[in-house]
Amino acid sequence: MTVLVTGATAGFGLAIAKKFAADGAKVIGTGRRASRLEDLAKELGSEFLPLTFDVGKRAEAEHALSTLPPEFSDVDVLVNNAGGALGLDMAQTANLDDWDAMIASNISGLVYCTRLLLPGMIERKRGHIINLGSIAGEFPYPGGNVYGAAKAFVHQFSNNLRADLLGTGLRVTDVAPGLSGGTEFSQVRFKGDEKKAAAVYEGTQPLTAEDIADAVHWVATRPAHVNINVVQMMPTCQAYGPLAVKRG
Repeated sequence: MTVLVTGATAGFGLAIAKKFAADGAKVIGTGRRASRLEDLAKELGSEFLPLTFDVGKRAEAEHALSTLPPEFSDVDVLVNNAGGALGLDMAQTANLDDWDAMIASNISGLVYCTRLLLPGMIERKRGHIINLGSIAGEFPYPGGNVYGAAKAFVHQFSNNLRADLLGTGLRVTDVAPGLSGGTEFSQVRFKGDEKKAAAVYEGTQPLTAEDIADAVHWVATRPAHVNINVVQMMPTCQAYGPLAVKRG
């Protein structure tokens, strides 16, 4: 099995890459931080291929994915993990650069990598697209605006891929975690403000990157005729809230 994991330099992507490598898969890890990918290559050995590019830039994605070495070119599983949130401002004061960046990583990068690898999967009559969504794609919250909308796109794009790929033998899964700690997610969202990032998880036991990696590995290793459409995950310290009501 050959697995390509986008955003493999930290967090979910790093844990997912390690999980599949431990199971004997060939792993291609992508990211923008070459030094981190090289460190991972030293750790995982010759069955890991570091691939440095920005998934949100179409030309970079096209070049990187069209020049894979033969021993890594037949990708069986694509894990579209790259993405993330920037800022928590209300829509009327949000930074448009942050919105552009979230659209590029969460949406553009996902569709570029998917479209570029699908023809080979179709030709080989096997393949699995695993998209990292979020409960934010279903449950809105103040300041979630473009991030939540991007993850809603991930969910519906996954559904529409399933419709398009009927009869091909290919599988598509949306893995949608809730509150998750131990990653760079909140540090990135709050642009390095460690105090704000830590406050998100104060007094909680959130999901871990390893929990997400376990779920991704599980869906990818079901029998070939089984498609897990959606995995929605929350820690036990998180649940659905009542609808907000403004009074007075």
